[in-house]
Amino acid sequence: MSTTYAMRDSMTMLRRNLKHAQRYPSMTISIVAMPILMLLLFVYVFGGALGAGIELPGGGTGDRGDYTNFVAPGILLMAATAGAVSTAVSVCTDMTEGIINRFRTMSISKSSVLTGHVVGNVIQTMISLVLVIGVALLVGFRPNATFVEWLAALGILALLAFGLSWLSAAIGLGSSSVEAASNAPMPLTFLPFLGSAIVPPESMPVGLRWFAEYQPFTPMTDTLRGLLMGTEIGNSGWLALGWGVVLSLLGFLWARSAFKREAKI
Repeated sequence: MSTTYAMRDSMTMLRRNLKHAQRYPSMTISIVAMPILMLLLFVYVFGGALGAGIELPGGGTGDRGDYTNFVAPGILLMAATAGAVSTAVSVCTDMTEGIINRFRTMSISKSSVLTGHVVGNVIQTMISLVLVIGVALLVGFRPNATFVEWLAALGILALLAFGLSWLSAAIGLGSSSVEAASNAPMPLTFLPFLGSAIVPPESMPVGLRWFAEYQPFTPMTDTLRGLLMGTEIGNSGWLALGWGVVLSLLGFLWARSAFKREAKI
């Protein structure tokens, strides 16, 4: 099948998934609500204590405003990871309802089924990020990024959402129920907590600090913080891009293998 037909079929599946999200917005609302609630919690409940109790990159007076600028990029990363749940649920729903088996009997590109889910999730995630950014600005987030730096930050977030969407698609294909599919990607959502999203790794115990420094979400958070707030990025930018490509490739290969395996059963 030609590339043109594959792209046409992928666009058809994308429209299908976006219409599903529009008709059943509960999952999208929950994905947007969680990072906003986290932002409000860490700014208004913990912000004063954490801002005064830890040494923030780039200096500052250690007040609630400085901590808001520190934590907001980490919350944006969490918002990008939160969208992974919807991909796993939507793919698993299609599997359990038998619609994917129906698609396999049709003269369409087989890759378009998963591509529609993944691209649709990335679009929904980017829309949710705009909403989270708006709330962050309302509660005191004051980035000093240029237009190009904003584009670079959104590109990092889109790459992360793309990679995690493929991973979640594979999880959805291998899940026995929608409930299992909704629970399996949850650790991805909370992994940024064990990085530099909420507090600097330097404030953690030795073992946890080692894990925080070498897990993939820490360089992504540091890169976002550097792009948006002007703090030092170092080699975190290259590490963030590398991890994004690795997650995307790993997720794509896993999802493709799981899709072929399910087709043989």
